[in-house]
Amino acid sequence: MVFVVLLALLLAVVFDYINGFHDAANSIATVVSTRVLSPKQAVIWAAFFNFVAAFGFGVHVANTIGKGIIIPGIVTEYVILAGLIGAITWNLLTWYYGIPSSSSHALIGGFIGAAVIKGGPGVLIWSGLSKILLFIVLSPLIGMILGFSFMVATYWIFRNFSPWKVDTYFRRLQLVSAGLYSLGHGTNDAQKTMGIISILLFSAGWLGDTFYVPFWVVLLSHAAIALGTLAGGWRIVRTMGTKITKLRPVGGFCAETAGAITLIGAATAGIPISTTHTITGAIIGVGATTCLSAVRWGVAREIVWAWILTIPLSALIAGLSYFLIEQIRSIF
Repeated sequence: MVFVVLLALLLAVVFDYINGFHDAANSIATVVSTRVLSPKQAVIWAAFFNFVAAFGFGVHVANTIGKGIIIPGIVTEYVILAGLIGAITWNLLTWYYGIPSSSSHALIGGFIGAAVIKGGPGVLIWSGLSKILLFIVLSPLIGMILGFSFMVATYWIFRNFSPWKVDTYFRRLQLVSAGLYSLGHGTNDAQKTMGIISILLFSAGWLGDTFYVPFWVVLLSHAAIALGTLAGGWRIVRTMGTKITKLRPVGGFCAETAGAITLIGAATAGIPISTTHTITGAIIGVGATTCLSAVRWGVAREIVWAWILTIPLSALIAGLSYFLIEQIRSIF
């Protein structure tokens, strides 16, 4: 049992690392595509704020993941192991093909798939899941509305400034917005891994009778996602930064600020949302202020399909993984 727990813990850290380089594009695509920072500078900047997020936003999302989706009593180290296999497999597939899908929803889907195969649909906590499902729709819409609104307000405030001055100001301001967005990315996404690790330790009896998130788990999760961000997700950067719409520094600032507000607000409320969904919606909102044709809706449609498929397909992979694990256990 100890070996399986340690293996699942290792896989959780690997998932967190993959989450970092898979979602690095969300944090750096806009600041790279506007040429405010070089790719190397951008990943260092993002990774720093991913880690710093460990010290300021609590563990509300981690608690939701750990005890608000699946009945804790049904969770075993094998359920978590299979769930992580499902999430990691989906993440690597979408990274390889350059599709900006949600690492968060891959993890949630994997966790659900393995648990349902073990205990049936009755193990799901629908009050917690309903929030996640609702925000699959709401998070990109909120990002889109905020991105659009910030861009319109910026156009109005700076309407008498020369394009050169606006560009100069927002090249500096985009450093701030990129940092804030990475802060939001770190606090929301690292907490999902914290929740998985903590429920793993709790189910193994290593946390005592009360579920909580140890501080060493907080630091480990933020360190892993920061290191993953340093590795970068260059295939997805191109999709996020250039294929959806063409961005300038002012647009990058508005998109990142909209995304940061959405992510930090959701983390404070304990709602695990997708950083990918949020920033994509914000970028579309910014692009739509120019004209609707400025957004490449064909690319956006492909991304939406990836969003729709992430939870069911990662759940399917995890469910199959759990079934195979049980078959192997029965043999040995």
